[in-house]
Amino acid sequence: MTDQDLYVGLIRLHVLHHSAQEPIFGLGIIEELRHHGYEISAGTLYPMLHGLEKKGYLISQQERSGRRGRRIYAITPHGRQALAAAKIKVKELFGELFQDEPALPGPTSHCQTVA
Repeated sequence: MTDQDLYVGLIRLHVLHHSAQEPIFGLGIIEELRHHGYEISAGTLYPMLHGLEKKGYLISQQERSGRRGRRIYAITPHGRQALAAAKIKVKELFGELFQDEPALPGPTSHCQTVA
């Protein structure tokens, strides 16, 4: 198992989150995920989008812009319910994951203030 395997669920949640804000398309969500540190190829993303659509979380339609077209994905009511439930679970998990973490260190004493 690779580290990437651990992030697949988080990537799906990102996709649902962003599709709840506005309709998304493949290249746009690849770029958005890159801003969060995820490097995902179209060959990985599109099957994921199709799977989310097949499960009823997303719905898509072909959009034309001149001679070019792209598939736009929007969240469904079922997807919104799933995202809301996932947020509760993620909050619970993150609370547990960071429960016993030591506090992050503050500024060190060797830092100087410039007046």
